[in-house]
This record gives sequence, structure tokens and C-alpha cells, in this order.
Amino acid sequence: MTVSQESDLASTGSAVSPTLFQALFPIFVLVCLLSLSVYLFGEDSSSGPNQIALCVGAVVAALIGWNNGQNWAEIEASIISGVTVAIRPLLILFSVGALIGSWIMSGTVPTMIYYSLLILDPSIFYAASCIICAFIALSIGSSWTVAGTIGIALIGAAGGMGLSLEVTAGAIISGAYFGDKMSPLSDTTNLAPAVAGTDLFTHIGHMMWTTIPSIVIALVLFGVIGFNIDTSSSSSDLEITMGLLKENFTINFIMLLPVVVLLVMANKKLPPIPTILAGILLGIVIALIFQKPAIINLAGETPNVFLGLFKGVWYTLFDGFAISSGNETLDDLMTRGGMSSMLWVIWLVLCAMVFGAVMDHTGLLRRLVEYTLSFVHSTGSLIATTIATCFGSNIITSDQYISVVLPGRMYKHEYKNRNLDMKNLSRTLEDSGTITSPLIPWNTCGAFMAGTLGVATFAYVPYCFFNLINPVVAIIYGFLNFKITPTIENQPEQ
Repeated sequence: MTVSQESDLASTGSAVSPTLFQALFPIFVLVCLLSLSVYLFGEDSSSGPNQIALCVGAVVAALIGWNNGQNWAEIEASIISGVTVAIRPLLILFSVGALIGSWIMSGTVPTMIYYSLLILDPSIFYAASCIICAFIALSIGSSWTVAGTIGIALIGAAGGMGLSLEVTAGAIISGAYFGDKMSPLSDTTNLAPAVAGTDLFTHIGHMMWTTIPSIVIALVLFGVIGFNIDTSSSSSDLEITMGLLKENFTINFIMLLPVVVLLVMANKKLPPIPTILAGILLGIVIALIFQKPAIINLAGETPNVFLGLFKGVWYTLFDGFAISSGNETLDDLMTRGGMSSMLWVIWLVLCAMVFGAVMDHTGLLRRLVEYTLSFVHSTGSLIATTIATCFGSNIITSDQYISVVLPGRMYKHEYKNRNLDMKNLSRTLEDSGTITSPLIPWNTCGAFMAGTLGVATFAYVPYCFFNLINPVVAIIYGFLNFKITPTIENQPEQ
């Protein structure tokens, strides 16, 4: 998404400025419906009920816009514009679904799981998962790529050890977003200083003050949880899973080639969709060479081996890989992926983008932000308000890029008026806009993480320690005026 697109989204066409009550009413309706959705449907709320809630919220916002003088053509145009912004992430979602299926079929994911079980002790598994994902995300600048590759292997390894999938997902997301946030290759890490008006490496250096303490606290918490694990029961689960993996797949270092190729391509900042497609193609080639029995078993009865292999690959790409080993744990781990597995995620993202687009175009979102500025009386309250606005934008617009750009532009003048260096704004945008996005089920990031890792958003949220702690640390710094840099002309003489 380009900055100009986001600028278009930020514009409003309201004939009459909305009142605060009008701005709050769609949010109130949405919150009530989403709460009922979780209460009535539990973890299944994201597979349909949440989508209906978002659509109803969009209808309420559209009716308010119509009441204020907008016609349906204007509102419809804003919806089309909002959905268009989401096309690229949706294509990536489809591609990742096919990637997961092809990598299970090729033995890539089983091999990653096998070696993870071999080298990772259950007592350090959560902390180690966080560190592994952090280093890889730091090197390639993409939390989505980390979750869609290493993340699914770590989820599989956790299942094989009998560990909590929810805690593992929290560790994966914590590490992935730390690395993504601190990497100069990350799109959001480049976007935030561009919006605020500072340079990239000044931005990264300033972020270290809030980010490093947050990840250290997160690692301590993951370590404490890990040390309380009953490793005796985990050990027996581990041995069973490793044996079943070797029985059903060819396990070899060669199977890790697609991972290496994908990470190298991502590190070179090649476009994400061709990079993922290259990983899919290489996975298919390796599967046809090393995993023929598994593919033929998936295909069922066919006239000949060639058609069996062709059908098995085709099935995997559109509906995911499936295995019937007789072991329920392994079958659950290895039956996933395919483009169809992402359909509910895409449905959720589309509905969320419709709601966000209507809220933005009708001026309701801008009215909410203007109201929040009335509470800004100090540097601490400005930092807290910026963080709250970024988080709110993630809820309303369902897109982390908009949640960086809109608050950045809206608060930039206020930071200048208070003689604050723009690196304070860029850091604050990332301390909330970037890392709170996976905490919201209908946000593109939250939907992606839930769909990819197979763990409901509300189930993993309590364990995303880094994502929860970092905004709190940033707010504390603001109120203590710690590491808040004034503009150069206002800095004290040395």
C-alpha cells in the first residue's frame, strides 16, 4: 500500500461534520456484537459471526454518513477503495495457504519439526521459539514470512511435545514482531520514520530504549512458564511423534532447501508473492522426488502413478495436505494448508476493511481522533493518546499500515508544537501501530496469524507478552519523561 492510497483513505467527504455520539455509536454496536459473538460461538467466532458483526457496524456507519448528507455512490466508492487496499495482503494469504500445504507434502515442515524436537528441550522451548523467530525476522524484516515458515514448524513441535499451542503462538508472534520492528528491511520500520519525518537508523536506535526491555521481560516470562513444564510427560510424547514422522515422511536436511531459498529471497527484498511462489514450486519438486508414497496415499485410487502424483499435488495446493497415520496428534499436525484454508481469513479481512473504509470516509474516525486530542495536556498524555489512537485504528481500519500513517499525520503537528523530536513520534507509532495489529482477530495481521498458526487470536493474545508489554513501557517512559528527546534547538547544552 502506498502513502498516497492511505492519504486517500484518510480523506472524508462528509457534507456535515459528525458529532461525537455519531462517531462512537458504530463502535458501540460493533463492540457489543463482537462480545456476543465470542460469548455465543467461542473460538469459532472468527469463522463467520465476527464477519456479520463487522458488516452490521459498516451499515450503521453508512447510515450515519447518509444522514449527514452523503449519498450511496460516495460510500460505495469508499468501500471499493478500502477493499482495493487489501488486495495485496489477500493474495499473500492465498499464497501462504498453498505454501503451507506444499511444505508439509514435501517433508519440509516435518523435517523442521523433527529437528526442533531433537535439539529443543521442553523447558526452554517457549523462550527459544521467541528467540529463533526474533533473529529470523530481524534478518528478513517480515513477521508474516516467519510465522508462515518457522512458525508452523514450531507449532508442530509444540504439539509433538505436548506443550501449549497458545503459549507457543504467543512466543512466535512476540519474537516475529520484535524482529520485524527492529529490522531495517521491514516495511513498517521504514514507513514510520517516513511519516514522522526522521531517518531510518535514528528511528531504530531510538526504538531500542522501549523495545529491548520489553523483549527481555517477555523472555523472562516465557522462561518461567517453561521451567514449570512437566518434562517427563513431554519426553514420551516427543519420542512417539519423532518416530511417526520418520515412518510417514523422508526426513533429511535436503528438505530444508525451500526454507533457505525463501529466506534468502526475502532478505534480498524480492516481492513477497513471487518469493512465496518460488517456495511452493521448490516444495512440489522435492515432494515429487522424496515423498511419493505420501502423495499417492493422499490422492487415493487413480489409473496410474503419474495421475496419482498430479492429483495429490493439485489437491494439496487447493485444499491442503492430509494424512491418516492412525495417530490423532500427528494427523492434526500434518493436515493443514491449502488456499481454501485461508477463505475464512480473507472473508474476515474483507468485512473489516469495509467497516474501516466507511468509518474513515464518513469522517467518524477523524472525529474520534480530534476528540482524543482534547485530553492531551502533557508529553505523557500525548504519548499515551498516540498509542491509544494507533491501537484504535488497528481495531477500526483493520490495517497496520493505516494505523501508522493516520495517527502519524494527525499528531505530527502536536509533537512539533511541544518541541519534541520527530523520532519520538516514529517510535511511538511502532510501539503501538505495528505490534498491536496481531492482537485483533479481524485485523489483517491477527487474521493471518490465527489462520497460519491454527490458534484463535483470543487464545494466543494473553501470551503475546512482547506485544502487550511494549506499549505499556512506552507510556511509562512518556509520563516519566525518560528518553523523550526534545528538538535540537531545545536540547540542553552539554
